[in-house]
Amino acid sequence: MVSIHSNVNIVINAAVKFEQGNITVDFAGTAPQVKGNINCPLSVTAAAVYYVFRCLMPAQTPACAGSFKNIKILAPEKSVVNASYPAAVAAGNVETSTRIVDVVLGALAKAIPDRIPAASHGSMNNLAMGYVGDANQAAWDYYETIGGGMGASKNSDGLDAVQTHMTNTLNTPIEALEMKYPLRVTQYQIRQDSAGTGKHVGGEGLIRKYEFLASAQVTILSERRRHSPWGQLSGGNGKVGVNRLNDEVLAGKCSFTVEKGDVVSIATAGGGGYDYPD
Repeated sequence: MVSIHSNVNIVINAAVKFEQGNITVDFAGTAPQVKGNINCPLSVTAAAVYYVFRCLMPAQTPACAGSFKNIKILAPEKSVVNASYPAAVAAGNVETSTRIVDVVLGALAKAIPDRIPAASHGSMNNLAMGYVGDANQAAWDYYETIGGGMGASKNSDGLDAVQTHMTNTLNTPIEALEMKYPLRVTQYQIRQDSAGTGKHVGGEGLIRKYEFLASAQVTILSERRRHSPWGQLSGGNGKVGVNRLNDEVLAGKCSFTVEKGDVVSIATAGGGGYDYPD
């Protein structure tokens, strides 16, 4: 049985203002906090905003509070970017943070397009699974994130099959996974033709398939399943990601049970391309 979480569009809006050496990022117009777990505490929102501007600073800039003292963040209380109790925030750190990065980069692209890359795959593609255990099967649990395509820039193509922006996780080796858990990875490869086109092309996503050797509960938290990673200037968009249970297409966020022989497939999004307009 597949349990689909709410699958509606939730607005994150940002205006970036520069004035006399100060920067204000104003999230007015952003949606109120929601019942699902995609809400962000203000600390996560701040980390995403600071990350964007840190990427634009010289490499030798110190990683300290003083480097960000001229950046002001305005975020409506009880919104998805400044959530309060009892809002759930588990996916705010792993998914919404990257949406915030895309929104701020998109705003900056209007002012300095030559310095802003196209959108990357925009998700940690979180996959959690396990079993509570019984007389016939031991309890187990496992969680991993999956890379995708990086957005292209003015200077280079995007990288294939990497984690981007608000994450530093690495892939789990197939051998380690199959030795410890009742799983078999039947496919793990670059997702060809998932990248956006342009003078500089985006990075390609990944395909990773898991065959279950025993029953389990599975949860997927992913993004960019309906909205493509955008290309920069006249560059093409990356292809959206697709989650599947056997032949059934799943929502970006869902929870379901599997039986022995079922196959879960995660095809991650490609990065946007970068091109100059004609």
